[in-house]
Amino acid sequence: MRVLSVNHGPLVRSELFGEVAVEDGHELVEWEIGAEARPVGDFDAFIVLGGHQNVGEESLYPWLHEEYTLLRDLVADEAPLFAICLGAQTLAHAFGAKVSALPIKQAGFVEAWLTDEGASDPVLGALPRRFEALVGNEYGFTVPPGAVSLAASKATPQGFRIGSRAWAVQFHPEARLEQVLGWWRIDGEDSLPRPHSELQAELEAKIEGWHELGRALCRAFLAVAP
Repeated sequence: MRVLSVNHGPLVRSELFGEVAVEDGHELVEWEIGAEARPVGDFDAFIVLGGHQNVGEESLYPWLHEEYTLLRDLVADEAPLFAICLGAQTLAHAFGAKVSALPIKQAGFVEAWLTDEGASDPVLGALPRRFEALVGNEYGFTVPPGAVSLAASKATPQGFRIGSRAWAVQFHPEARLEQVLGWWRIDGEDSLPRPHSELQAELEAKIEGWHELGRALCRAFLAVAP
């Protein structure tokens, strides 16, 4: 398959998901929306990644309108789509959900769980019923009207499916250790909900197991894409 990764900057590329796609014999194309022309040709599956931008900042990032249109078109066409963090928020917004700032920024691992629908879902069902999810977000979304809630945490919804083949998660199943540490360095110690040293120790201890779940989740998505 040809897989298009829609990126929002150099620190939020396909990472582990891209590695899995290439390992399994697929062609991966990375596209930084707003900075590069849209790649030509047809694609069989789409991954939309995170970013520092936010829904509501369209005056700063006019290409957000292009992304909303793209996401609506992909869902209407029943194209396989997996959206992560900002991608999940833009997908939620595109279908009428509320996306807004959280009272406290999320960083590190949080306890999350699958709903009954999530446990039986062909993609998110690849995860355990309860799991620790790696998060990094200042905004959250509500589940769009007509979508199916698949995963949740105490603070926010963590996943949904809209249409027949579009999935969204707030957490980061694709992220690598150095990538996340880079986010935290840019954000600065004062912006983090816990001390940087504590977050880094937790990340180093848990990232290998998290990658196992990320690989399983990516392969479950790619398996339903054809």
